[in-house]
Amino acid sequence: QVQLQESGPGLVKPSQTLSLSCTVSGGSITTKYYYWSWIRQAPGKGLEWIGMIIYSGSTFYSPSLKSRTAISRDTSKNQFTLQLSSVSPEDTAVYYCVGGVAGHAMDTWGQGTLVIVSS
Repeated sequence: QVQLQESGPGLVKPSQTLSLSCTVSGGSITTKYYYWSWIRQAPGKGLEWIGMIIYSGSTFYSPSLKSRTAISRDTSKNQFTLQLSSVSPEDTAVYYCVGGVAGHAMDTWGQGTLVIVSS
């Protein structure tokens, strides 16, 4: 039912802000009880949860990234966004947007987008 698509620049310079958007189809981001998350995987590493925004607009962040992370939404476009500031090469990763309904076992994943942090 729900489909997600990431979009944004594939190359970001160190110290700049990484900005990505996720467009959701097949369900409204404001519908109870949907949640919308950002997850990344750096080369050779496992999946890392970045944060999420839920149907009400409340946000939650990984403690390790909270100081640099902002997740927001545009309900008119049925999109939610990720902003990760002060990036370094360690932030190079495939970034995924993920969504689902509270209480359901399966999430829906976007295809992922590679973001390289480099000069």
